[in-house]
Amino acid sequence: MQALEIVDWRRRVFALYAEVREHPDLSAAHDLWRRGRDELFAQHPASPLLDDDRDAFTGLRVPPYDPEWRFTCRIEPTDPHRMEVETGTDGIVPFERIGRVDVPGVGGLDVWRLATYGGGVFVPVKDALSRVPGGTYGGGRYLLDTIKGADLGGSPDSLVLDFNFAYNPSCAYDPMWACPLAQVGNTVDVEIPVGERYGSAR
Repeated sequence: MQALEIVDWRRRVFALYAEVREHPDLSAAHDLWRRGRDELFAQHPASPLLDDDRDAFTGLRVPPYDPEWRFTCRIEPTDPHRMEVETGTDGIVPFERIGRVDVPGVGGLDVWRLATYGGGVFVPVKDALSRVPGGTYGGGRYLLDTIKGADLGGSPDSLVLDFNFAYNPSCAYDPMWACPLAQVGNTVDVEIPVGERYGSAR
């Protein structure tokens, strides 16, 4: 994979989320996000899909938008903690816990900062459907990964967490990727029925 192909992928993801944040209609914004990701997965040279999977790809499994799963959560202080993720190609990537959010009806989630060049906020989530066939990815999904453009907005002390936009990490599609996965502090006991499911068939 060419470095500039990855740059272009990220550029498009940043632009897609910028459109989502500015769109006045949340359901339409979600549909824009879904269609934009389908196009990237199907056509972009940096798609995480394997060649055989791309040939059979008809779209990501994303349920319709449900506004009940959108929250603005205040980041509360918590004990500091450091997580080091072995990624293979990028070596060890460090994360520092900068706080915790309490999501109504869901539970608490740790908020992480990428503790290296560029910074960025990272919030993964692993829900009870990760243990169900046809459910969500076993390693958890990403709600926010701002260093790569996945950012739904907020304020200096709060985050917009919309579970309709939860998506699978690249390692869910290609084992060559090594991704940071949801830890204990980002695992919840409830089923989260919105956001991307695991698998590429509708």
